[in-house]
Amino acid sequence: MEERLFPVRNYALAETLRSGQAFRWREVAGRWEGVISERWVRLSQNAGGILAYAPSPGDWVWLVDYLQIEADLDGVLSTFPKDEHMQRAIHECPGLRLLKQEPWETLASFILSSTKQIVQIQQIVQLVCERFGSTIPGSPSKAYTFPTAHRLAELTEHDLRCCKMGFRAPYLHKTARMIDEGAVDLEALRCQSLEEARAELMRFPGVGRKIADCVLLFAYHFEKAFPVDVWILKALRMLYFSKRKPTPQRLLNFTQTYFGPNAGYAQQYLFHYMRTRIGREKR
Repeated sequence: MEERLFPVRNYALAETLRSGQAFRWREVAGRWEGVISERWVRLSQNAGGILAYAPSPGDWVWLVDYLQIEADLDGVLSTFPKDEHMQRAIHECPGLRLLKQEPWETLASFILSSTKQIVQIQQIVQLVCERFGSTIPGSPSKAYTFPTAHRLAELTEHDLRCCKMGFRAPYLHKTARMIDEGAVDLEALRCQSLEEARAELMRFPGVGRKIADCVLLFAYHFEKAFPVDVWILKALRMLYFSKRKPTPQRLLNFTQTYFGPNAGYAQQYLFHYMRTRIGREKR
């Protein structure tokens, strides 16, 4: 096991890991344990930065890239609209970051996220990993990789339904088969435009614009991708269209033009703000 401290300021580790971007992190005694690709890692935060603990971590580049430790957060925030709602979201969620995840796991996880809450998604993903992933050697707690598309393609739909994913099982199974057969190359999406990459992702069963934009934002870092789920729809209507009911096209046009070059980052601040602050106040 090796330990390393990453000096970083203005980084909200807990807020970032539980903000609905990724589903394989769990808090254990004030520290965060998770799996990044095929590596188990434990993270904690102190005044000096982020403390990481992992077996055979190598040069740690994989963690720096995943956590986006070197990202210019101040520069990103400076591009957000200066309206009171966006600035309130920044104030209420200081240090919130976007993670940079592996595309296949991100795609599969968000297919499984449909109509589910974060805790339920975490449970389904954990079952999938335990049953069909590989054990990660060296981790103090038993940890598993996320199964490859090839591994899931070999299974039956019934096998997947045993992981409590319900109607999402055929979507995930068909998606895994399409990738395994080479119908869609996830790595090639990195070189495409936002519109081209979105269209490719929407070829998968069960993947609409919202799921596609989640994958584009959280795995590929297409900064203009703006996922619209129930919380974002509520935020837009409550904060920006409270005096009139916008058409779906009007909302779409608004998200594509109003939030600037880092619209996806702004979306994550609005999402987390609505879900954790306003949502809690209304309960």
